[in-house]
Amino acid sequence: MGADHLAMGFGGQGALCVLLILLEDGPQNTRASACPQQCPPYSSCVNGTACYCDPGFETPFGKKKVNHGEICEDTDECKQRVIVTCGKDARCHNTKGSYYCTCRPGYRPGSGATKFNNASENTCQDVDDCQPGQNSCHKSTQCHNTKGSYDCLCRPGWKPVPGSPNGPHNTVCEQDISFPTWTSPPEIKSQSLSRFFEKVQDLHRDFKSASVQDTIQDIIEEVDNLLETPGDLITLPRSEKYSVATNLLTGQEQVLRELSKALPNETLTFRTAAGTELSLEVKKKGDKNVTLSINQAKMLVNWDVVQDSGGSGPAVVGLVSSPGMGKLLVEAPLFLETEKKSVLNETHKGLLQEVSPILLSDVISAFVSNTDTQNLSSPVTFVFKHVSAVTPRPRQKVFCVFWEPGQNGSGHWSTKGCWMVGTGDTSTTCQCSHLSSFAVLMAHYDVQDDDPALAVITYVGLSLSLLCLLLAALTFLLCKAIQNTSTSLHLHLSVCLFLAHLLFLTAIDRTEPKVLCAIIAGALHYLYLASFTWMLLEGLHLFLTTRNLTVVNYSSVSRFMKKFMLLVGYGVPAVIVAISAASRPHLYGTNTRCWLHPEKKLIWAFLGPVCAIIFVNLVFFLMTLWILKSKLSSLNSDVSTLKNTRMLTFKAIAQLFILGCTWCLGILQVDPATHAMAYLFTIINSLQGVFIFLVYCLLSQQVRGQYRKCWKGVRKVKTESEQYTFSSAIQSDAPKHSVVKDDGTKAEWRKSS
Repeated sequence: MGADHLAMGFGGQGALCVLLILLEDGPQNTRASACPQQCPPYSSCVNGTACYCDPGFETPFGKKKVNHGEICEDTDECKQRVIVTCGKDARCHNTKGSYYCTCRPGYRPGSGATKFNNASENTCQDVDDCQPGQNSCHKSTQCHNTKGSYDCLCRPGWKPVPGSPNGPHNTVCEQDISFPTWTSPPEIKSQSLSRFFEKVQDLHRDFKSASVQDTIQDIIEEVDNLLETPGDLITLPRSEKYSVATNLLTGQEQVLRELSKALPNETLTFRTAAGTELSLEVKKKGDKNVTLSINQAKMLVNWDVVQDSGGSGPAVVGLVSSPGMGKLLVEAPLFLETEKKSVLNETHKGLLQEVSPILLSDVISAFVSNTDTQNLSSPVTFVFKHVSAVTPRPRQKVFCVFWEPGQNGSGHWSTKGCWMVGTGDTSTTCQCSHLSSFAVLMAHYDVQDDDPALAVITYVGLSLSLLCLLLAALTFLLCKAIQNTSTSLHLHLSVCLFLAHLLFLTAIDRTEPKVLCAIIAGALHYLYLASFTWMLLEGLHLFLTTRNLTVVNYSSVSRFMKKFMLLVGYGVPAVIVAISAASRPHLYGTNTRCWLHPEKKLIWAFLGPVCAIIFVNLVFFLMTLWILKSKLSSLNSDVSTLKNTRMLTFKAIAQLFILGCTWCLGILQVDPATHAMAYLFTIINSLQGVFIFLVYCLLSQQVRGQYRKCWKGVRKVKTESEQYTFSSAIQSDAPKHSVVKDDGTKAEWRKSS
């Protein structure tokens, strides 16, 4: 059958199909050929006519039909974006003959299905890779989440380690810190301090972040060595010692806070041979309450206090115990808040003087990463162990204090922002609203109960003494007939006591201004020392006079006393006061009285000479009584001589009060006789001026004779004045007569009765 017939048999469409086949396959038999005996892999015979690639496969030319010698290859659907679309944040994965979609790294499907085939099934969403265990960031870095990924960046204040792998996920950082500047106070001249800061500068120069732990330990040891062997620091004035302590406390705290940020470990505990302790911990944000302990103290603090404002990483908490710091803070002043002072005054019914506080604990320095610690949102609790078991007495009180630097570089203990929670024999618990260097103090107080009777006795007795001393001084000064060596001694003693008592009554409470109060305290110191010195000269003169009772002429005694009494009486007190004022001028005047601050050593500038004088006068007094006893036993029946000797004996006994020996009653004011001794001491010593006037004036026969002469003279002058006045009055009342003289002048005369 020909081609024409074939075309006619299939019709128009059949002819077109055959034509296309002929054009595609080239010349062949008009009869349909069968499939090859075997189609290539990933293909199959279709309608027994030809091999076609399976779905997902195609020939190297992109055809589906397999010609002779061709093979079927996998079709990469992921490259055909028009056919395959996985959607946003997903990627296509080609497989043999197919494909599937998954979420890109850093995303996860919200539906839970890990694979899908088109964008309509896409539920991919970003994953927070900064969650614990979700990233590979080094502990020295901070993770920052990004869309589908994360970056490991150095924490604030840190920098990449030179030579470390540089990539977003493998960055390694080190603390970008510098050794803080720490220099010596410029006004302090000390070789020991200079050597210390030379070593600090060496540590500064050789500092490396990798050796931060060793540097911290070296700093602690250098401070400890300085405190253990202070050298010439001991000889510095007290105010300069306080300046050194302030510098060491603040400088050490600043260095430790800065260097501890680079600690590779989470904890560091260190103790020197001398007992200085350091405890450092790196705390994470999950720690709500932080507790840090060393052997001598414990600190409990809230996380909000520890963390830097705006910080999110770990923070450092540190505690340092410095037992040697107490050497520089001996007798440091304590400043009480106004409220605490008023409560203390009310409790003890009249606070007179405050004495140097005693350290009951080591000095503890606390520091955290947060530098804004002056007004904390929650208080910090400290538990201090006492250096020794101490139970406060009724006149002692325990305070929780901190070291407050002064404007001049010095410092003082202060109770501001700190209060005591509880105290026992071995420990004290305190709370503070700020961080600094802390300690527990026990302050001693010279407390006097509010006894109005004692105050009345003091003022009445001193007022009577002032009057009697004034009369005695005028007597010894104006009565020429009785002036001799003895009355000169009485005069100087009376004047010194009069001025001392007068200044005490009028100015002892004038504590403001401070300079005036210091001057008043110095004047009282001098006047009372001078009074006691003249009491000593009185005792010496009494002893020498008694020893020479058999001698009629006392010229040797008089010459000796006249030669030395002024030099000793006024010179010795002046030297003592000058030395005391030059060495410790700031201790003249207290918060409540213009008197010597009862610090150790300075108070003995008054008590030492007084105690010595009292002892010497007691010896003179006993020796005088022994001489008088021997004299009385050898006397005959001469009544006049016996009478005079007995009067001298009475005067010698009265000298016990005049010579100041009764001041020893102040030492006996201890329980249970405190109340009685206080009354006895006040009565006797406030009336010392009365005893002087009584013994040296009223009981002196010579002085009484002068008084009688003066009284007779006054009466005589008064009588003559009255007579003259009376005579003048009579003459004015008599009648007048006038005569004319020879020269023509007129004269008048009055006739008296």
